Amino acid sequence: MHGRQADRDGRGAGRAEEVTGGMSGVFGHGRLRLHLLTLLDAGPRHGYELIRVLEERFLGHYAPSAGTIYPRLRRLEVEGLVTHHAAGGRKVYQITEAGRAELRQRADEVAALESEIRTSVADLGRLAAQGRPAPGAPEPAVDPAAEFDRRLTVFLAEARRLARDPRFTEVQLRTAVRVLDGALDGFRRLLR
Repeated sequence: MHGRQADRDGRGAGRAEEVTGGMSGVFGHGRLRLHLLTLLDAGPRHGYELIRVLEERFLGHYAPSAGTIYPRLRRLEVEGLVTHHAAGGRKVYQITEAGRAELRQRADEVAALESEIRTSVADLGRLAAQGRPAPGAPEPAVDPAAEFDRRLTVFLAEARRLARDPRFTEVQLRTAVRVLDGALDGFRRLLR
């Protein structure tokens, strides 16, 4: 993916990964490591899934390489903060109690990082919006399928983030599933 600085040697856990569009340095100084713990606290995942979650979260503008993610996961495992098991030919990582304890101890850092991520994603959205014409100017031709895909990616990333919030109750999750089912039914009705 263009705009990202590859962590080709797999070391450098403290180096920032940068993307164009103003999202620079969010994951500097070991913060990607901290965010990986946060993502694993929401549930077990394999490395490729973590890459996709990050890509969705950053609207396709940031996707760490396998050479960035897997060395960090191995390091977290060596530190006893995550463990893994094999499933379907993949390593599925999950946070340990020691990993959860680190998140609790660093709760302020986690909150600050989450705030910076939200700001960066909002900045990316604003930059994308800057490509729109000024009021009164003719609208450029927009590929409706591409716009639908872009908005769906944003929706999925935000919906997943919200649904994984620990404050989201089981009842709220069931209601959210019904809302999604209703939206899908609405799409089907468009084709009738």
